[in-house]
Amino acid sequence: MKIDNLYVHFPFCRAKCAYCALHSRAGSTAETRRAYCERLAEQIMALDAISNLSTIYFGGGSPALCDLSSLFDALRTRTAVASCEFTVELHPLDAQPRVLEQLKEGGVNRISLGVQSLDDDVLKAMGRLHTAAEAEAAFRAVRAAGFTNAGIDLIAGWPGTTMESWRTTLARATALGLDHCSVYTLIREPKTRLDLAVRRGELVLPSDDAALAQIDTARAALAEVGLMRYEISNYARPGFECRHNLAVWRGEDYIGLGEGAHGRVGLVRTASGVETTVTPEEDAVERALFSLRSREGLSLERVARLWPILAPRLPAWRETLEFFKRQGLLQDAYRLTPRGAEVCDSILAELV
Repeated sequence: MKIDNLYVHFPFCRAKCAYCALHSRAGSTAETRRAYCERLAEQIMALDAISNLSTIYFGGGSPALCDLSSLFDALRTRTAVASCEFTVELHPLDAQPRVLEQLKEGGVNRISLGVQSLDDDVLKAMGRLHTAAEAEAAFRAVRAAGFTNAGIDLIAGWPGTTMESWRTTLARATALGLDHCSVYTLIREPKTRLDLAVRRGELVLPSDDAALAQIDTARAALAEVGLMRYEISNYARPGFECRHNLAVWRGEDYIGLGEGAHGRVGLVRTASGVETTVTPEEDAVERALFSLRSREGLSLERVARLWPILAPRLPAWRETLEFFKRQGLLQDAYRLTPRGAEVCDSILAELV
């Protein structure tokens, strides 16, 4: 079986952010990181299914805390890296000339910079180790290094963020000349520093309406500079949509390597090194419904063609989708409206 997409996870960070519940840790040694990359390189060399990848994605954590040369060597041996969309998530403090040069030489052609905010007070409260000015300088350094496909991440709904300060963050972000921007709504994950601060009454989360207002403001601001929403949390210039994430939302297989990686190959699901097997119908439901999150929407005709096992479900699905369409949450056949994007999880729950 040939697989077109590869995700590699790096669990290493400089510090754990206040909101983060991802599989990551701070305080690793250079030797630990080197050994980790060597193990990953060995796994890549053993993969016969990746002879001609379409996308590679290095996520984390902070991949560039590692010397990635062994992985680049392994990938060059196993696949035609030059023809891939090759993304690396980058911390602003890693946007140094030596690091950027190594990424370019390794075949990386897309950078996702973890900015999160351009408000210094918010960055400090989040536990980020960079300032807004350093984040802006990092993006400029990425451009100067020759990366023509680059974007940032932002988090909406941080406690105490006013609409004025959020608009300032958006203005500074859009002035950078982004190709892509991910805007995530803050989630209060259990046992994070954010969660403990809320429990102690030190922070008060904004209302859902306030957080959604920030998302809508971001959507409008990004649209003004040509970045259109193509998935619930993602915006891009035409042609700069993340091909790796699109592959996941379209139901394609992807191999996941590394401690915190997720993967999907056939009926097998990988999560942090643990494999489980789903039924053919469960597999088809997952792959089909992911598409509702994207701008392409959920086409029942496509579902019927690609996953015949779901044919008995389609009449009920159509009825449910038509109901949400009448409520103004869906349009055409069947794509989320801006309001629908706010409640997509509820729509998916009804379909499941």
